[in-house]
Amino acid sequence: MSMPGIDTVHAGAQGLYAARGGALNANPANPAALTRENAEQFEAVFLNTMFQTMFAGLEEGGAWGSDTGSEAWSGMLVEQYANTIAKAGGIGIADSVQRELLALQETAGQ
Repeated sequence: MSMPGIDTVHAGAQGLYAARGGALNANPANPAALTRENAEQFEAVFLNTMFQTMFAGLEEGGAWGSDTGSEAWSGMLVEQYANTIAKAGGIGIADSVQRELLALQETAGQ
């Protein structure tokens, strides 16, 4: 498994955002909930990219297996790791992103 390029990361981010429904499923009447959802999605994409790069150096076999489809399996597993960690509080990126998004909204509203 090689390190993903920027096009791959960008396409993955777009896919994750679209799969989760993006901001379309959020309640526009509650901007704090909307920014929190977007911040968690951003953190999940970041973690997914970080984990994909981290696991890229692992040898074939082990937990991933070495059969056909193991690369797809490992990608899905890493995505679930990232989503679960982001939803459970993450590593603090979502909190910072949410603060900045809310500050930008307040500044734009003045």
